[in-house]
Amino acid sequence: MAEESPRSGPLHVIREGDCAVLKRNEVFKAVAVVKRRKIIFEKQWFYLDNAIGHVYGTTFEVTSGGNLQPKKRADEATTETKEAGTDNRNIIDDGKSQKLTHDDIKALKDKGIKGQEIVQQLIENSATFRDKTEFAQDKYIKKKKKKYEAVVTIIKPSTRILSTMYYAREPGKINHLRYDTLAQMLTWGNVRAGNKMIIMETCAGLVLGAAMERMGGYGSIIQMYPGGGAVRAATNCFGFPKSFFQTLYEFPLSRVGSLLSGTFSIKALPSETEGNTLPAEESNGSPDEKQLSIQEADMECSTDTVTESCLADEQEMVDLPIDGEVLEDDKAKGMMRDKQRKQEERRKRLIDAAALLKDKDADGLIVASRFHPVPLLLSLLEFVAPSRPFVVYCQYKEPLLECYTKLRERGGVVNLKLSETWLRNYQVLPDRSHPKLTMSGGGGYLLTGITVINENPKTDDRSEQKTEEPTSKKRKLEEPLALKEDIIL
Repeated sequence: MAEESPRSGPLHVIREGDCAVLKRNEVFKAVAVVKRRKIIFEKQWFYLDNAIGHVYGTTFEVTSGGNLQPKKRADEATTETKEAGTDNRNIIDDGKSQKLTHDDIKALKDKGIKGQEIVQQLIENSATFRDKTEFAQDKYIKKKKKKYEAVVTIIKPSTRILSTMYYAREPGKINHLRYDTLAQMLTWGNVRAGNKMIIMETCAGLVLGAAMERMGGYGSIIQMYPGGGAVRAATNCFGFPKSFFQTLYEFPLSRVGSLLSGTFSIKALPSETEGNTLPAEESNGSPDEKQLSIQEADMECSTDTVTESCLADEQEMVDLPIDGEVLEDDKAKGMMRDKQRKQEERRKRLIDAAALLKDKDADGLIVASRFHPVPLLLSLLEFVAPSRPFVVYCQYKEPLLECYTKLRERGGVVNLKLSETWLRNYQVLPDRSHPKLTMSGGGGYLLTGITVINENPKTDDRSEQKTEEPTSKKRKLEEPLALKEDIIL
């Protein structure tokens, strides 16, 4: 039996090295669970040491010293109010209704009083709280809890959570791809376990991670990337096991033309990958590789301390530089071997990706890029099997309109649709459910369709008819021009 990894265990329990998402109200942040690492989230700093071993979805309270303490069920009960007014028209917001000053609240915090007790004192010292309606009281309590209660919930990352987080915090990194649009892309693209998918995206790896999560490690995904290497910042936030990445291949867009023309060669790739893809891979390295680099740094520090402590002995002063040079040579040789081994593995994976593309039997295509989609779509559709879906996302509709016309002229596709998604959130509360006043202005546009076998007998007949066109028609077109010249003369 294979040895269990240090991260093995129940999937619903927080473990060291996991990727988790912090939640406070409607704000999310993805972090790595590491001991003694200071986390700053929503003007609060804390450590995740005490969260290890607890179940995902647990709500913690930040105590003194940045420690997390699980919040009890009794603490989560809402503050009970006995009296409530019937109308808010006589309440004047002049800033004098609250008896507690800013200094008093700060003194309460310094004493270590919990946020719930501070909220209770704010209610008791408010002159207008009892005159407010029940709905206004609930709104007041919710606002004060958000300000004074230092609580955080640790949840397991998923496509919905990460897409919501990116869209709220950094929408430009994902090309303003909204979460409901991403869900439609996965549905229209027929992403499921066992498929062979081609994905070209520049959304920080969010679309790739969503497809990997839905496929569950079964099937294969070929990621097409521009430039020197693939960017997978959002993909790493999902915390997939290593088995998921064994079915993930990558292929550069610069080699698509040579692959289609049959001139693809692996001989020119080593120097190119050595200079370009290494930085991208180092930035997206596995935790084991990062730990090895930390250990190597510690070894370097230890050798430095040894040399400093042994400077008093003349004999060792003569011998140490030789040993240091030998160690440096061995370390350099080891680094070169690791580099060559990684490069050889990368070449093998690239050959496997090229072989998968050459079969031209992909089960689906998803394009969500900041580049113009027309050349990408027309070239990548060659690798998709007939009767398979494809989806193209763009923040603007004009590029997709050009795609639509090009595909109509080219043929080989049916059921072309250009759609825009519309989303509006609703507040659902007792006696006050209504649409929210603020809503998203747009979630982008989708072009969907299905590939078919492209036989062009009609286009050939039309071209033959054009070449065999009677000369009389040409004469009729030329005669008016001659008449105009005679009139001018």
